[in-house]
Amino acid sequence: MTTPQEELLPGTRRALLHRIAVAQAEGRAPSLVATVVRGGRAVWHGARTSVDGHGPDENVQYRIGSITKTFTAVLVLRLRDEGLLDLGDPLEKHLPGTGAGEATIADLLAHTGGLAAESPAPWWERTPGSLRPELADVLGEGPLPHPVGRRFHYSNPGYTLLGALVEKLRGASWDEVLRSEVLEPLGLDRTSFHPRAPHAGGWAVHPWADVLLPEPSEDLGRMAAAGQLWSTTGDLAKFAVFLAAGDDRVLSADSVREMRTPAAPAEAADVMDGTSYGLGMQVLRRHGRLLVGHSGSLPGFLANLSISVEDDVAAVVLANCTSGPLLSAVGADLVRIVAEAEPRIPEPWRPLREVDADVMELAGQWYWGTYGFALRLTADGLASLEPLSGAGRRSRFRPNGDGTWTGLEGYYAGELLKAVRRPDGTVSHLDLGSFVFTRQPYDEGASVPGGVDPDGWRGIG
Repeated sequence: MTTPQEELLPGTRRALLHRIAVAQAEGRAPSLVATVVRGGRAVWHGARTSVDGHGPDENVQYRIGSITKTFTAVLVLRLRDEGLLDLGDPLEKHLPGTGAGEATIADLLAHTGGLAAESPAPWWERTPGSLRPELADVLGEGPLPHPVGRRFHYSNPGYTLLGALVEKLRGASWDEVLRSEVLEPLGLDRTSFHPRAPHAGGWAVHPWADVLLPEPSEDLGRMAAAGQLWSTTGDLAKFAVFLAAGDDRVLSADSVREMRTPAAPAEAADVMDGTSYGLGMQVLRRHGRLLVGHSGSLPGFLANLSISVEDDVAAVVLANCTSGPLLSAVGADLVRIVAEAEPRIPEPWRPLREVDADVMELAGQWYWGTYGFALRLTADGLASLEPLSGAGRRSRFRPNGDGTWTGLEGYYAGELLKAVRRPDGTVSHLDLGSFVFTRQPYDEGASVPGGVDPDGWRGIG
């Protein structure tokens, strides 16, 4: 469904068009298409092309390369949510005999499985998948050049193993499972295993001359789960909405949030670049904002999906060239343009409908030693603990229904917060993972580890 472009201001639309026009011209892409998503739907589409009188729209297919990995990760998380596997399971438990079975399923999703980046020669992206009919042909001899679980090392064969895992547990081909469990429920009817008209042709652009060479389009066979798919900006816009909010027909909001959470240890270069990896999703910081999504490339095509959940803006950018515009930068810029020109209008503040008196008693100022914190109860039913100085450990907490709370993020993620009460029922202090929070700094009336000097606070005399 196409949403009227008037939903964005004219100046914003022109800035978006200018950005993709510069990318297409300077990157020498035969064509480049882009879509921006806001408020759960596409609100802008733009295209630039070298062919007079032809402007690809949001229904023209391009090959999306490694964005396919995010689709594969969704299938694996569905298996986990159904109880058919655990992310901590070694691959060997479900898919024995690969030679890489020591890696866990989470390792493979996060590219920490120790596997090589590519399959053995010849280059899999430019040769038919029939050359690699078995997993052993994809993995080669000695498939683990790195220790399992120790470092992030992007691996296409790792996602081939995940595709094979899906097939084993579902008893059907990867593409059949994808179609029935993800594409059809989300209405992605222009995303397919093979190209369907209208679709763009893939081109190589000569680095030193403005001439083209057609690229072959291969069926990747066993490697399909790592990069086979064709899609459109229209379909990927819908997919972006799903990755931001979830859809209980496919994956819950909690599960897609888990996909967006960094899961791989960062290399030194990644720390400098502000990039990390979740479960089938890239996580990076650009222009001061957190972006999640994925990039993709195959001979003849480039692709990028960038989502800022906080700004409620996403961008899809596709081009039909082997090298050219840096689409991750273009996608980040499209998100930034909309987020800065038309910042998200927050929902109206609304008070809590009801609050328990025992919970209300916890609100206010607390001290961990001499560090001041504020505990607030928010309308979404959560509690937030924030340092009064503005810098320091902070987290939101989810109530467990038994008077305790579980941390959701940062240092306190997964840690238990509970109120410790005196015999008369009043709150003595808060216990957060063994840290004691008191109403006064080192409150002598509370159970402060190490005790409190009986002479109390004093000056230097």
